Amino acid sequence: MSETESIKKTILAVDDSKIMHGIIKKVLGQKYRVLIADNAVDALSMIYHEQVAVLLLDVSMPGIDGLELCRTVRTIPQFKTLPIIMLTARDSSFDKVQGYLAGATEYLTKPFDEEKLNQLISHFLN
Repeated sequence: MSETESIKKTILAVDDSKIMHGIIKKVLGQKYRVLIADNAVDALSMIYHEQVAVLLLDVSMPGIDGLELCRTVRTIPQFKTLPIIMLTARDSSFDKVQGYLAGATEYLTKPFDEEKLNQLISHFLN
């Protein structure tokens, strides 16, 4: 790990789409250390073992979905204030309300605006 990598904040993206993994790494990889998990179990393990600064969650995933994972993370005391951005194709008002009720800090829909995502993350980290 280079010195700059150790200074970079860690973003954990949880999404079951390989295409999204690539897009997220491309959009955020310059500024941040990007970790990828494609399911909730791996994601939970990672947030315990890594210094995750921001969590990006897809809602639609097999098994435990993003809303359930978000609720779970929010019940763990040390992650109560972890910024969680829902990054999902579900864009109805009902979906957004569900995301916020689950504990999401922000809700962005796919295809997401790269600039907006970068602004949100830097806002949470400052």
